[in-house]
Amino acid sequence: MTAPVRCADDVAAHVERVLRLGAPGTVGAELEWFAVDEADPLVRPALDRVAGALAGVALPGGSLLSTEPGGQVELSSIPLTGPQAAVDALAADLEVVRQRLAAVGVRLRGGGTDPDRPSRRLLDTPRYACMDAFFAADGGDAAAAGRAMMCSTAAVQVSVDAGLAGDGVQSATARWQRAHAIGPALVAAFACSPVLGGRPTGWRSTRQQIWSRIDPGRTRAPRPELGPVEAVTEQALGARLLALRDAAGVCRPAPAVTFADWMRGALGALPTEDDLAYHLTTLFPPVRARGWYELRYLDGLPDPLWQVAVGVAAALLDDDRAADAARAACAPVEGRWADAARVALDDPDLARAAAQCLQAAQEALPRLGAPRLAATVAAYTDRFTSRGRCPADETLDQLMEVPA
Repeated sequence: MTAPVRCADDVAAHVERVLRLGAPGTVGAELEWFAVDEADPLVRPALDRVAGALAGVALPGGSLLSTEPGGQVELSSIPLTGPQAAVDALAADLEVVRQRLAAVGVRLRGGGTDPDRPSRRLLDTPRYACMDAFFAADGGDAAAAGRAMMCSTAAVQVSVDAGLAGDGVQSATARWQRAHAIGPALVAAFACSPVLGGRPTGWRSTRQQIWSRIDPGRTRAPRPELGPVEAVTEQALGARLLALRDAAGVCRPAPAVTFADWMRGALGALPTEDDLAYHLTTLFPPVRARGWYELRYLDGLPDPLWQVAVGVAAALLDDDRAADAARAACAPVEGRWADAARVALDDPDLARAAAQCLQAAQEALPRLGAPRLAATVAAYTDRFTSRGRCPADETLDQLMEVPA
C-alpha cells in the first residue's frame, strides 16, 4: 500500500512528482469516432460486432484502440517527435480501422456530438457504472448532461510535453497557462457539434456546452494565474469523489464527499497516493496534467480536419514564436469558453484571435518539420477561419438544405 495523503502539501508533492519536465517536442493525439451502422444509422452497432471486426488488427502507426461508453471508437497515438509524425501515424492507423469496420457494415463519423441517436451506454464496466450513477444522482439537467457526455460526445485530444523548469516561454507554467489561454479561440475555430437529438441546439460546440453542465468541480478551467501544480491540487481537493477502488482495483460508488473531506477523516482511514492517483483520473478539466499536458477541449472532427487541430495545437505550444503570437492574440478572449462554444467565429474578437492563431501555426509548422501540415492548415483557413466560419456552420448549412 502506498503512503497516506494527509494534507494539501502531500497532494501537491504527488502532482509535482508526476509532472515530467523536459524540452518540448513530443506530440500525441487521441481521436474519438462515432460508430455508425450503414444499414440502420439510428441504431448503435453492438460492441461485439465492432470488437470482432477489430480483433487482432495490427496498426502500422502503433496506436492503441479503446471504446468509450456510448460505443465511440478511440484511437490513441503513441508519443512521437513532432506533429507531422503523430498525424501520419494516426492517419495510417485510422485507414486500417476504417477498412476493417467497413467489412462489417460500420463506418466512422467525425464530430463533437452524435447528432441523431439518443444517449445510450453500451460499455458496462464498474468505472462507467459508477460514473453514470454519479451524474444521475445530481438529477435534472446535470444527469442528462452526464449521460450525453459519456455516450454522445467525441473529441480530438492533443498531448504535448509539460515543458521546462523555471521561467520562459517553454516553462511548464507558461505552457500550462498558454494551453488554457488559447482554448476559447481554438474551441471556436474547430467547433463541430451544432446538432444533438436530431435538432440544432443553438450552440456551435454542443460538446463544450454539455461538458459545462456537468459537475463544475471536475470540469471547470482553473484560475488563470495558477501554475499546473497549484491548479491540479486545488481541483483535486475540492472535487467530489466519483468512485472508490477496492483492494482488487474494482470501482464502487463513493460517498458524497470531497477528497479534502477524505483527508480530514470523513471515510475513516486516510486516502493513499494510489487513491489520489485514481481520483485524478476522474477529473475532466479543459487541460489535464498527466505527466504531460492533455488538451481536451477540441470537438471531434471529420477526416482530414482533425489533422489541422492537432497541428495547430502542437505548433502554438511548441514553437516559441507561435507561442508568443498566440498568447498575444488570445488575451482579449481568454476565459470566454461559453461564448466560443455558443457563437464561435460569429464573435469578431474570437474570429480575430482564431485567425491569428491559425496563421501563427501555419508559419510555425515548417519550423517544426511539418510543411505538409502547414499546407493543410492553409486550406482549412481558406475554407473556414478567414471567412469567419467553423465546421459547425457547414453542418448547419447542410441541415438547411435537407427538405423537411
